[in-house]
Amino acid sequence: MSTGTRPALARFARSGPRLAVVAVAALTLAACGGGTEKNDPSTPTTAPAPADGAGNAAVFPVTVTHKYGSTTIDKEPKTIVTLGLSDQDAVLALGVKPVGAVDWFKEQPYGKWPWTKDKWGAAKPEIVGERDEYNIEKIAALKPDLVIAQYSGMKKEQYDTLSKFTKVVAQPKDHPDYGAPWQVMTRQIGKALGKDAETEKLITDIGARFKAVRDKHPEFSGKTLAVADSFEAGKYSAFTATDPKAIFFTELGFTLKPEIDELAKPGWNAAELGAEKLNVLDVDRLVWVTSSTEANDRIKAEPLYKKLKVHQGKRDLFVPYQDPDIGAAFSFNTVLSIPYAIDEIEPLLAAVK
Repeated sequence: MSTGTRPALARFARSGPRLAVVAVAALTLAACGGGTEKNDPSTPTTAPAPADGAGNAAVFPVTVTHKYGSTTIDKEPKTIVTLGLSDQDAVLALGVKPVGAVDWFKEQPYGKWPWTKDKWGAAKPEIVGERDEYNIEKIAALKPDLVIAQYSGMKKEQYDTLSKFTKVVAQPKDHPDYGAPWQVMTRQIGKALGKDAETEKLITDIGARFKAVRDKHPEFSGKTLAVADSFEAGKYSAFTATDPKAIFFTELGFTLKPEIDELAKPGWNAAELGAEKLNVLDVDRLVWVTSSTEANDRIKAEPLYKKLKVHQGKRDLFVPYQDPDIGAAFSFNTVLSIPYAIDEIEPLLAAVK
């Protein structure tokens, strides 16, 4: 699926890979010694995963259903590559350090974000692509016994090529690319790792965090909210109901504005707006997630924006993607990033009257 959104932290370019995956298949298979060869378990590149929960050993084989069929994993995977933009978080949360991962618009995934630093430690995964453009030869060289691509736009030809030499769990089948809830993707990852019980505990704990906020702030319930950004003058984006940022705020108790989804083009995770359409952002709470104070000042200076009641009533929030990494945390919206995001955003939302 393709979108016209820019390849920035807030949005994703979902165009097909520039790699000619079929052309590199022969090189890939040569590097791996053929699609049926098993990895040498005596030389794993990651430490073995811990038992699934308290005293619950991982049980294999497991079969995971996904967009391109189903994958049976016969034994506990030890060498894992993640190709979804945020998949590494759930894998790390379950006690495994991926040996390969993709860049999120030049943002290397290891050691960068505060919610993963302790999990990565000194480990640094090999960068095997950027967004949905995978370097098949690099992946093959790592000899993974499992590739995970949940928060991704993996194409069928990429899946087929990778499946020639390793097990692949592609994105969930009943959701659009980049549109599956974090719970669904986490369960897919947990099942692939043979860690269902530990996964359910992670999901339950995060659910409890969201519920605690809703109970503490019943005033959030029923309030309309929109998440938006702007990377250049005169152009604005409002995120749809399937975007992780929007999903995050609904779990805090807010209600999304359906008009935003109606304005978005099919398959897009954001509605692109000109200044004349800014009235769609006149909600009870408006969260701008931006990359600079200059962008904030530019938005506030827009004459049509100044007319919005949400701005006049000072019910608009401007939060950064980074430093502090608030926007990045609810953009990831994973079992690792959500607690950080809640801790940072809750007091900001509560201060708005």
